[in-house]
Order: sequence, then C-alpha cells, then structure tokens
Amino acid sequence: MLTKGVTLRGLEVFAALARTGSVAQAAEMTGLSQPAVSQQLRNLEKSLSCDLVDHSRRPMVVTPAGRTFLARTEAVLAELRLAQSELTVVDLSHLPELSIGLIDDFDNDLTPRLVTILAESLTKCRFKMITASSHDIIRAMEERELHIAVAATTGALHEGLVELPLVQDPFILVAPKGFIGSSDTGLPKVSVSELNTLPFLRYARDQLISQQIDAHLTRQNLAFESRFEIGSHLALMAMVARRIGWAITTPLGYMRAVRFHDQIEAYALPFGAAGRTISLFSGNDWADQVPRDVAKTMRHLIQTQMIDPALVRLPWLAGAFKVIDS
Repeated sequence: MLTKGVTLRGLEVFAALARTGSVAQAAEMTGLSQPAVSQQLRNLEKSLSCDLVDHSRRPMVVTPAGRTFLARTEAVLAELRLAQSELTVVDLSHLPELSIGLIDDFDNDLTPRLVTILAESLTKCRFKMITASSHDIIRAMEERELHIAVAATTGALHEGLVELPLVQDPFILVAPKGFIGSSDTGLPKVSVSELNTLPFLRYARDQLISQQIDAHLTRQNLAFESRFEIGSHLALMAMVARRIGWAITTPLGYMRAVRFHDQIEAYALPFGAAGRTISLFSGNDWADQVPRDVAKTMRHLIQTQMIDPALVRLPWLAGAFKVIDS
C-alpha cells in the first residue's frame, strides 16, 4: 500500500517540477494552478519525510534524494501512460479493411507499438500500414488510397479531409557538441556570424519540413549558404555529429537520433520561435469513431514514447513540445 499522501497527481507534479524547475511551467504542464502545484509538492514531501527539490534555488533543482525518487516516478508514470494508450482502441473488429500512412518520424519507437495495438484489435480486418513523406501521404489521402494518415500539416484546408491535430513540434537548432554554449532557457549563446563558421545542413528541398524551415528563415530575413541538402534525417544528424555543420530540426527528429546524442547538442531556435504541427487526417465521408480512437491512441503514445523522454533530456522544451488535445 502507498504511504498516505503519495498520490498520482503528486507524482505528476514532482516530475513536471523536476523537468522545468518552475512552478509556473509545472502548472502549465499539469493543468493545475500554481498554488495547487506547490501544495501537491508539499504533501508529497511531507508523506516521504524528505525534500525532493531545493526550494531555495531558482530554478528549482532536484535534491539527491529527489533524483533517486524521480527515476522511479518517471518509470511508474511511463507505464501508466502506456497502459492508457493500450486501452484506448477498444474494438475495431467491425472494420473489413483499414490502411494507414505514417511519416517516418515515428519509425523508431511509436510505429511498432501502434501496429501492435491495432493488430490486436483488428481481428477480422485487412490491415495495411505504410511510411512515407508528408507530401506523399497527403497526396495518397486526397486520392483515397489511405483511410487514415498521420503527417505534418501545412495549415491549408484539404477538401474532403478531416484534420485532428496531434502534436506541436517546434523547430530547434542542433550543433556539434561544444560548438556553442547555451543559457538555462536552452537558447544558444551564438550570433548568426558565428553560425556561419560551419555550414548549414538542410533537409532536401522537396521535403515539407525543409520548406517550412525556409519559410521561417525568410520571415526572419535570414539566409544561409546551401552547400548540403540531405534527404535522410539520420544522415543529417550523423553529419552534425561529425562536426560537418549544424542544422535545424524538431524534437521528434532529435529523439530519433539517440545514437548521436553524445556528439550533438540541441538548443531553442535563436531567431524567432516556429515549428510544425503533426495531425491525423481521415476522409470526411468516414462517419465513424475510428479516426478519433486512433488519434487518441497516437497522442498517448507520442506523450510516453517521444515527449516525456525529450523533456527529461531537454527540459526547456516544456510547453513548446506538447500533445494537442482536441
């Protein structure tokens, strides 16, 4: 039995405070008021008879006892969220056929779990899943080659399609380890002229993410030499790790490059905040709960498999890299 006063809400508050060091940001992450966040933390610390964070420092930092407890807390919360996601899609056995397209940003962690969850529910259904670029996936949706698709959105309306936003994925800067310094907010201490001492590594121009990054740079009146244009995300991150240049990507992209994390560093974009939205699309003639059930499952998986690990590594992403609840 749990010690009296140790609650799920208290654990969520502590995890949020550990990531952000800020009562205000923890309140935003948990949907509570700032006084409620403070009270939840006090209750938890009283129940455990120890301080989990150093209240005298701003931003707050986790105490040695808090670090030990945090590891267990994160594991418990991750398992609970995963259990939620596995229960979200209840019964899709009535479907005779289902085809889904996903962008490859989810290949490493999320797609295998989603396939497993759906396969267990689609007991009498012909099931097909493909991965492709956002442009190709949306084109396939418009031509009715897919029933459901998950892709980055341009913000434009697509006739005949319903869009359910899933996640806000901000643009971030990635550079070779030690190339530039950063502040506590994640902002890099670097000027544009200093960035120009290494080449800008860009995504291939026909990719939607490349076009969205270019549009943001244009709005900021910025232009960088384009010697390198890379179609593979992992190849781009490998080049950053080898100190060939720096790049603009997103947290979803960064979290796919775990093998390079010891050789690269990520920062908030130093020239204006911007990003992309990943959405689930379905045909508007599909008068069924299935798209919303799949979207709900996707949000849970994105939170547990992508956002939570990212916030542990890059706590300054709190509030910017987040699930969009519809």
